[in-house]
Amino acid sequence: MKKILIVVTGLLFYVTFLNIAFAAGEKTGSVDVGKLFDEYEKTKEYSKGLEQKAGSYEKERDVKISEIKQLQDKLNLLTEAEKEKQQKDLEDKVKAARDFTLTRETDLKKEGDDRLKEVAKDIEEATAQFAKKEGYTMIFNDRVFAYTNKANDVTDKVLEMLQANYKKTKAPAGK
Repeated sequence: MKKILIVVTGLLFYVTFLNIAFAAGEKTGSVDVGKLFDEYEKTKEYSKGLEQKAGSYEKERDVKISEIKQLQDKLNLLTEAEKEKQQKDLEDKVKAARDFTLTRETDLKKEGDDRLKEVAKDIEEATAQFAKKEGYTMIFNDRVFAYTNKANDVTDKVLEMLQANYKKTKAPAGK
């Protein structure tokens, strides 16, 4: 019984606090973080750069695989004594190709994660900057809500600020 009383009292305080906060004219909004992420110019540039690196790594890997296939084809034509001698070279090339692929995949993943964190930080900073400038006390990620009527959606305004901030940082220092 005592636990129920504590829970009910806690809920009453919580509801009262929310009513007071909203009655005091608290300005709230929501943003579509997915849209901000997808439409942010920096995200697009980073994605393009990572795709180019991945393509370059894939070409290098294909060259290594081609060398391995050529060596395997040559092995079939050799005598047993020569095969044993060339087998070690083949195994070394296979190991080098595996190591190359693993290293490059790890590098790309790390770079992608680092860039993702950077973009997320930019979005968070632009959202905070917008909220302060426009007098919002809270801006929520719209994915937190089961439903929102979009009347408080400020995604496009935050995106404008985000893009403007990026253009400022990207502009040459002399201009």
